[in-house]
Amino acid sequence: MPDISQYLSQVALKRADIMIPKKDLDLTKWAVVACDQYTSEPEYWEQVQQYVADQPSTLHLIYPEVYLEESDPQKRIADINTAMKQYLDAQLFTVYKDSFFLIHRTTPNSKDGRWGLLVTLDLEAYSYAPDSRSLIRATEGTILSRIPPRKAIRKNAPLELPHIMVLINDEKRSVIEPLALKKNSLQLAYDTELMANGGHLKAWVVSSDDDMLTIAKSLKSMLASLPSDNPLLYAMGDGNHSLATAKSCWMDIRETLTEEERENHPARWALVELENIFDPGLEFEPIHRVLFNVNKETFDLEIEKVCSSFACEKVADLNSLDMMINEVDGSQKFGYCDKEGFVLYRLEDAKASIAAGTLQMVIDSLLEQKKATVDYIHGKEVTSNLGRKAGNLGLILPEVSKETFFESIIKDNALPRKTFSMGEAHEKRYYMEARRIQR
Repeated sequence: MPDISQYLSQVALKRADIMIPKKDLDLTKWAVVACDQYTSEPEYWEQVQQYVADQPSTLHLIYPEVYLEESDPQKRIADINTAMKQYLDAQLFTVYKDSFFLIHRTTPNSKDGRWGLLVTLDLEAYSYAPDSRSLIRATEGTILSRIPPRKAIRKNAPLELPHIMVLINDEKRSVIEPLALKKNSLQLAYDTELMANGGHLKAWVVSSDDDMLTIAKSLKSMLASLPSDNPLLYAMGDGNHSLATAKSCWMDIRETLTEEERENHPARWALVELENIFDPGLEFEPIHRVLFNVNKETFDLEIEKVCSSFACEKVADLNSLDMMINEVDGSQKFGYCDKEGFVLYRLEDAKASIAAGTLQMVIDSLLEQKKATVDYIHGKEVTSNLGRKAGNLGLILPEVSKETFFESIIKDNALPRKTFSMGEAHEKRYYMEARRIQR
């Protein structure tokens, strides 16, 4: 048998020691949705807190971003680190050594679900620089100011819990799908319903040398087909700022280590879920915008600066607006809503190639002038509800094509930030597994 670790390292992978709660714990209360969801809906997180109460839960191990602006973030960070240590001391976890997990997730919107493979990726092979040519890279612009507050959370944490989802462009379905076909021969790791309309989550342990070798060889075959000077093997789907934070923490740690110590320090890798972009259960959703404390007149003055002309058309309702902005007619379009109703915007000679880029220019200008604040929203219904409140306006974006996704990243480096999301908020990855990142 060849050296499996060497094969895996050639595609930036390493076997992981994956930790999950022991079987007597309530997994429905344990697993909570990614911390960067429902950032304008504190009531969601309050309901989760009421449901979980003092039971063991990843809620006590993460920092929901809705609270990032609270007055004493250090207290919450200290509480997170304390909870992690308490859970470790109480031996709440079962550890699956040298493994990956095959994961199946269904949601109310996707009964057939999507498949994923939980792995550890080598942060040495990842860069979030805009001009990166690394194996693992960001697909949207990374906002550097978002890293320090997240770094404060991670730097002293003994555990990482992944909500990161990374895409592979596996048209031959050679990596994840063969494992799904043989799932009944794999050991079941967990099987649980998820809270708050999250659907169902199930996982199997992948640990045999044969399976590891097949995964490595399939990914290496994909790598061999890529341009040698631009080998995009792994593209960020969700959680880029979390991975960027892990990278930044690793670079700090790296400086304190010898070359030999760097080879196997646990912080060098990050636990992520790989997903095949060709999985039919993987839905791409645009990320919409809500602007606060601004009116249509001010917004239109900024739109005038980013195109040669624009036209507005009143629309009856949200569904009609959604259909119209996704009609293929060669024009750049987006939807708008405020307390007066819904409007279709059609732009001529826009400065960016897609609506998300054009609107980001508008938003950046408004923010710089302190004429508005913004939030990025998953789900057009939530955007509509927030955008139609007095003083707000909602911006509804057209759909993103996943068929040309990798090609676009290779060609253009990155999409405008917050262009797309893989599903709506309740379909995001829920925290379940953990891994030690300190020695």
